[in-house]
Formats: sequence, structure tokens, C-alpha cells
Amino acid sequence: MAFRQVLSGCVMVCALAAVSASALAEPFPGAQQYAKLEAPAFGTVPQSFDPSLPVVDANLNESVIEVPSGDVSLETTLFKPDGPGPFPMVIFNHGKLPGNAHDQTRARPIAFAREFVRHGYVVVVPNRRGFAQSGGEYTGNGCDVEANGFTQARDVAATVAYMDKQSFVDSQHVVVAGASHGGLVTMAYGARDAREAEGVRGLINFSGGLRQDECPGWQKNLTSAFGEYGEHVKLPSLWMYGTNDSVWQGNLPEEMFASYSAHGAKADMVNFGAYKNDAHRLVGDRDGVAIWWPRVKTFLEDVGMPTDRQYQVSDPQAPSPTGYATVDAVTAVPFLDEHGREGYENFLHQYSSRAFAVSDSGAWSWAEGGDDPMSVALNGCQKQSSDPCRLYAVNNAVVWNDRNVGQTQTASR
Repeated sequence: MAFRQVLSGCVMVCALAAVSASALAEPFPGAQQYAKLEAPAFGTVPQSFDPSLPVVDANLNESVIEVPSGDVSLETTLFKPDGPGPFPMVIFNHGKLPGNAHDQTRARPIAFAREFVRHGYVVVVPNRRGFAQSGGEYTGNGCDVEANGFTQARDVAATVAYMDKQSFVDSQHVVVAGASHGGLVTMAYGARDAREAEGVRGLINFSGGLRQDECPGWQKNLTSAFGEYGEHVKLPSLWMYGTNDSVWQGNLPEEMFASYSAHGAKADMVNFGAYKNDAHRLVGDRDGVAIWWPRVKTFLEDVGMPTDRQYQVSDPQAPSPTGYATVDAVTAVPFLDEHGREGYENFLHQYSSRAFAVSDSGAWSWAEGGDDPMSVALNGCQKQSSDPCRLYAVNNAVVWNDRNVGQTQTASR
């Protein structure tokens, strides 16, 4: 399963869920004690500005390279600071959507990458064998979860080995992280292949696992796989799971962690509580950074990784409110028919990191969460309209100005 990056009004509607501004960090027995984090309201995370720090372009110097892994090449995304380095490195392992892995788009965890680039890291995101434009075919190993993790981890090992040889990488300061299926792959990598990479210092598991509803007893298979990984791992790890995860329900996260740590593996598990309507989307959301980064920072410090902020990197910036109307004035939105007004009412029920776009011909789209809902809303609207789409509302404010109808607002990437 893959973490969800964005919920778009054209595609999916989020169910409403009560979300507290206070994010809980309650470790399970034996885990490291973390301080409680009072997270700001979603969509209002403040960004401090230090003029003494160099500025990295908002695109994070994104590039796509091919990493050799056995007989195939892996389509791999890089995000990095300016300059020659060497920089500490984090490898991020993506999840898996249902269906053909080649149909999955190139993994681009922008919010995750931005925070690490701010702190001077190069971020490497390999699409594993059979995913996106990487060569080969995905190997699922049937219902054998343990084997699935080890099979996928070979591509992680190949990526670490290749990147360690690059001049801009500090090969002695490396961490490996992953979300959902990528979290499972991360822990499998730590149990076997990481022994060949002396510079890897720790593992970070965001809501990791592999759900196989078609396999009888899949929960037991999953728990047993983590037990096998934990029996052989030498590296410390941080596990982060939430209470309202749509994929891992009930006590399954605790059972996975207990199985992993039963043989003495050094691991801390943090329950960060409920996140929006689904804790499984935490890493894909820019809002989630305020919850996961403080825990990750502590872990990085514990394993000897740098954590000082090194660069300024701008987040996507919303246009200024115009006072055209109040955000809840449905009838004030121009060009919409009855169906469009229903769509706008739906938009008003979303979490505050949201955007609504409309065109002169009445096309519309909304998006919530992810890294840049403004871009998603504009792109979704534009796919339905030959006329330019513009943002009408962002977060909790109207940004529309009918005196500038001819202007087109573009995505901030």
C-alpha cells in the first residue's frame, strides 16, 4: 500500500474526522520517551527565516537518474542542496498501490524531501524494480511477506552502494527510511543488506507493512516477517504509526513492533495519535512535517546524524486574500452551476490545507493535503477546461479578484 499524497475533489472525497491540534507521542513499553508535541493547526505551520542561511531553489534541485541494480536500471529521484557536498544522505522507499507497479508514477515525496534538504541532506528516492519506469517486473513472492521484503531490499542495497560512490554524498552518514510497503522494505534491508554499508546508521519506518487481503492469515504473516527482520538487525530504528490508520487497524502495529523487538532489536515506536482522516497519509502531507520531524530529529541526533538547519527552502506560497467574499459564501463563487456549487460546499468541509480552482467556463476542482494542493486543484481544473483556471480560495481565505479575470495563476513547483 502506498501513502496517499493528495485527495482531489475530482477523484476522491475525504470523510470528515475530528482532529486535535495536539499530537500525542505515546511510546509503547520499552521505547524511548519523547516529549509531547503541541502541533499548530493544519495549514498554519510557521516557517522561520534566517537570512544568514543560503537559499535552495523551491524545486530542491530535483533530478532523475538511473541507478544500476543487477540486470536493470532503477528510475531514481534526487533532491539535494546547492554545491558539491559531501552531504549526509537519506534513502526514501516508496509504497505500493494496487495493480500493475509500472502504472505507478515516479515517487516524489516533496514534503519529506524539503525538510531534509533544509537540514543539508541529499534525498534519494529509488523506484524499485518493476515500479514506474524502472526496469524489470515487480516480484511479490505470493503470500510470503518476509521474502517480499528481502527481495525488494536488494534494490535498496544497490542504491546505497551506488550513491555511496558519488562525490557529493557523505557515505559515513546515511539513514534509510520508508513509508507503508517502503517501511517494510526498509526494515528488511536493515536485517540483511545493511551489513555491507558501514555508513548506514539507522532506519525510519513510517506506517510500514504489506497488506495482503487475498492471503489467509496475512496479519500473522506480516507480524512473523517483522519478527524475522528484528532477529537479525543490528541498526537502531524509529517506528511511527497513528491511531486512525486505514491500513493497519486495531492492535496490529503494536503486534508488529512487539514481534520485531522480541529478540532485542533496538527500536522505538511512537504513536502520534490521529492524523486528519487517515494516519497513513502523514508523510505525504506538508502538514505532517510538524508531527514527524521533531521525533525524527531526535532519532537522527541519537545515531550521530546532523540536524542543524543549513538552508532556506520556501514552501508553496498562497496568494494574498482579496476580500472578494467570505470563504463560506457559496453563492459568491463565479461561473459555477448547481453541481459546481455542491463541489464547493464539499471543499468547505475539507481540512484547512486546501485549494479550489475555477475557470470562466465553469470547470472546477478542489484538492486537500499533500504538498501543494494549489497546483493539484489548478491542474485538475485545467484538464476539464480550455479556458484558463484560477484559484478562487486557498486554505480559509478567498484569493479571487474579478478585476483580473484575464490573469492565470500557475502551479508553484
